[in-house]
Amino acid sequence: MPHPLFRKKSISAILADATEGLSDATHSASGLNKVLKVRDLTAMGIAAVVGAGIFSTIGNASYQGGPGVSLLFILTAVCCGFSALCYAEFASRIPVSGSAYTYAYASFGELIAWIIGWDLLMEYAIGNIAVAISWSQYFVNLLEGLHIHVPAFLTTDYLSASRGFKEATAELAKGTSVADLSQTAKSGYEAWINAPHIGNFKLIADIPALTIVFLITWLVYTGIKETRKATNLMVALKIVVLISVIAIGCFYVAPANWSPFLPNGFGGMMKGVSAVFFAYIGFDAISTTAEECENPQRDLPRGMIYSLVICTVLYILIALVLTGMVSYKELQVGDPLAFVFKRVGLDKISYIISFSAVIATASVLLVFQMGQPRIWMSMSRDGLLPKAFSRIHPKYKTPSFATIVTGLFVAIPALFLNLTEVTDLTSIGTLFAFVLVCGGVLLLPKREVGEAKPKFQIPYISSRFIVPLLFIFGIITFWHNFLGLFDFAAGWQVFRDKLPFFLFVILSIGLAIASFVKKLSLIPVLGLASCFYLMTELGYTNWMRFLIWLIIGLVIYFLYSRHHSKLRKEETL
Repeated sequence: MPHPLFRKKSISAILADATEGLSDATHSASGLNKVLKVRDLTAMGIAAVVGAGIFSTIGNASYQGGPGVSLLFILTAVCCGFSALCYAEFASRIPVSGSAYTYAYASFGELIAWIIGWDLLMEYAIGNIAVAISWSQYFVNLLEGLHIHVPAFLTTDYLSASRGFKEATAELAKGTSVADLSQTAKSGYEAWINAPHIGNFKLIADIPALTIVFLITWLVYTGIKETRKATNLMVALKIVVLISVIAIGCFYVAPANWSPFLPNGFGGMMKGVSAVFFAYIGFDAISTTAEECENPQRDLPRGMIYSLVICTVLYILIALVLTGMVSYKELQVGDPLAFVFKRVGLDKISYIISFSAVIATASVLLVFQMGQPRIWMSMSRDGLLPKAFSRIHPKYKTPSFATIVTGLFVAIPALFLNLTEVTDLTSIGTLFAFVLVCGGVLLLPKREVGEAKPKFQIPYISSRFIVPLLFIFGIITFWHNFLGLFDFAAGWQVFRDKLPFFLFVILSIGLAIASFVKKLSLIPVLGLASCFYLMTELGYTNWMRFLIWLIIGLVIYFLYSRHHSKLRKEETL
């Protein structure tokens, strides 16, 4: 019998809860509306993926990696593809809300399920905050294009204003004029000196970010049908814009800009991992809508895979067009798509792109704000969070209390936080979820008696010889990096940044041995290893922040969740 901390919830019990209404998957008066089809799920996947990443972070990634960033999009898509297939198998066997949390409960047990649930809450919340801040920046830029000026202290977060003021003050002391300051320093300085204050405290907050979160939360609160209609409309608009960008941009591509293809080498390309992966975050969010799908076992896998394929093709083409229209050295800007068209004299198109960016980031926020309350709801049903989080609105058929809490949880920090501080944390949280989902497929129990055959299964390919050979090839190829792990003379500051990669080497050794001994399925193993490798590229600081968040979650689990677990109470009867 497993340790109580790792008690598993059987698939039959999960599905039985759904049938009896404990998971509100029925058409009962308290249940969720089952209205989503594969088209809606694909649209939601695209809505979640095509957003702030492609409209902003792709610029910095292109600056770091040059035209070769298109290869990074392919590499990242492959890693996400492995994870998408694992999500798809779980969704086919366990078609209920909760996403990776529910899947972990069936494969790893309660403690790991709590950890992944807590991680997902951070991922969605921090991701939503990042998207809200990004939306605010686009919206303010759009208003400026329409000659509507909003005071900087109402559109800037406190941290950015403080840093900008300090940077500007230092430069002004050297004799630099205000006009010659960087845009970041100038806006921060303006916000700081013009902001009203109470004593020494400046009243600076990002009001547009707060506003969009409240509007999106209201839309999600009022029902899945309204959310579906809004999502489909916004997706159609931004797909048209992106295809237009590719089609028009092709005529302004100068092939000379693609040389050199990897100006900063493989290492330079990999510096854009966080930005590129941030562009893919979201396709897993549709797995939280399982109980609102007409046929989740068939449509969820299709929706995830379709959306990922469509977005990958668009991303690669966009990256090639951007780096072909202007030199990669000019792309370290916040609005790269609009910038390149201004650069070639097509100002009107750049305004259209700015408008579509506002729509695109709003649609991402919409899907994320829809996903997070459903994870709160699933954890509440299992007793790991208070019952209020699983309350369903009698009229709108949505998790009402959880939706309101989610809105506040995102809106208030969005007033004050800095975009740079939250993007990497979102990526590491998502990758951790992907690692556990891929690992969970390897531990997924065989079909129980009477359990219907799933409509999607990952094709089995034995990893017995492939993974050990890949490990040996990796050691030979990156031998110098491997030796560098043991260079303790470089000092703690250098060694600590190598610690995540050291963990990856240990994991790889374990996977190689397990693959040879147990003949594990190849796709989940590759997904687990590739996503963990991407985590190592996110730096020591982000790992420490992530671990602090997990420690806070463990404290809550041992003080509350462990004692209120529904599964624990059932076992003690």
